[in-house]
Amino acid sequence: MFDVGLLELAVIALVAVVVLGPDKLPELARQAAHLLHRARGLAHNARDELRSELGPDYADLQLRDLDPRSIVRKHITEAMAEVDREQAEAAASRNTLAEGQVPPYDVEAT
Repeated sequence: MFDVGLLELAVIALVAVVVLGPDKLPELARQAAHLLHRARGLAHNARDELRSELGPDYADLQLRDLDPRSIVRKHITEAMAEVDREQAEAAASRNTLAEGQVPPYDVEAT
C-alpha cells in the first residue's frame, strides 16, 4: 500500500530514535499500536453495521467490493469474456462441415 522498503523503515526508525530519544520511543510505539487497533476496530464495526443494514443478501460484502476500480474491472472482464465466447461460437458454427460434406474449392484461390 505505501511501498516502503526495509531501508526506508530503517531510516525512519533512526530518525525517530534521534528526534524522540530512546526513552520516549517505546511509549509512542505503544500509542501508535493502540491507535491502529482502534481504527481497525472501527472499520470492522462499520463493515458489520453496513452488512446488517443491507440484509442477508449482502452478508458476504467486502469493503473492497465497493471500490469503483474493482467494479469497473469486473464488468470489463465479464464483457470481454462474453465477446470472446460469442466469437468462439460464431467461428465454430462457421467452420463446421456436416459429416461427409466436402469443403468448397476455389480454383482462382490456388
